Amino acid sequence: MPDAAAQRGLVLTHGAGVNCKAPLLVLLADAFCAAGYAVLRCDMAFRQRRPSGPPSPATGPDDRASLRDAVSAMRKMTTGPVTLGGHSYGGRQSSMLAAETPGLVESLLLLSYPLHPPGNPTQMRTAHFPALQTPALFVQGARDPFGSLEELTAALKMIPAATELIPVSGTGHDLKGAKFRMADTLIERLSSRPPG
Repeated sequence: MPDAAAQRGLVLTHGAGVNCKAPLLVLLADAFCAAGYAVLRCDMAFRQRRPSGPPSPATGPDDRASLRDAVSAMRKMTTGPVTLGGHSYGGRQSSMLAAETPGLVESLLLLSYPLHPPGNPTQMRTAHFPALQTPALFVQGARDPFGSLEELTAALKMIPAATELIPVSGTGHDLKGAKFRMADTLIERLSSRPPG
């Protein structure tokens, strides 16, 4: 939490193989806190139930419910706009929740969106995109096997809300090596609208 009352909030969640202590989330949380945001890193329901192992398709609704709870908790920390964000599976569940619940948050931060399983570009995870009314900032590594920049650019045309894609050269799905350069850019983009 920042020292002064935060005018903006950010809820961050993790990918399928880690938890809210993942280095990428910690780094971004620290950077956003330093910029005056209230930040909440949270574990989704599947990770709360067990310390390791991937989620199953059956846990999706519970995982989204845990994110809804985290957003509710953040609303008590700030009266300003709230961004819901996540890496990989966490970003997918965040975007699905926003599509199911328009107005839940003011914006989305989707890191390494898992557009499709690696090597299987026909199994697209975009069925909810046409229902997404929340502005979304996508961050994608140029070498991400879960979706190329070209594939994601095409998929974003399905989303009726405003979207922006920040490509990260030289990185894959973990965005490793881009984290320090990326934080300032994300803060600038998400802070560009006035609070409240």
